[in-house]
Amino acid sequence: MSKFYGVVGYIEQQEVSTGVFADVETEYKYYGDVERNRSHWDTNSEHLNDDLNVSNVINIMADQYAYDHFFAIRYIEWMGVRWKVTKVEVQRPRLILTIGGVYNGVGNGPETP
Repeated sequence: MSKFYGVVGYIEQQEVSTGVFADVETEYKYYGDVERNRSHWDTNSEHLNDDLNVSNVINIMADQYAYDHFFAIRYIEWMGVRWKVTKVEVQRPRLILTIGGVYNGVGNGPETP
């Protein structure tokens, strides 16, 4: 089992001005362990190139913010890539995160002025 230290990204809807809501990204760093490390290529005919998918399990030592907002966890940064979190399991004092394909959501695109 290898060690993990990295970013966990939360996406929550917040009111940015009166009556206007937007997705707000928050990142926190956590320590943990990589429990399962495996990958496979998705040869879906809808895409020109195959997609790399992982089905890794990473458990993190959670703080109170993580427990209160586990439903908002969207990605984890591991090995220099943001991966989608597909499942979160609460097992105090840890959160067990299952990750899937590459995350392409909020904060992953080009910056706009």
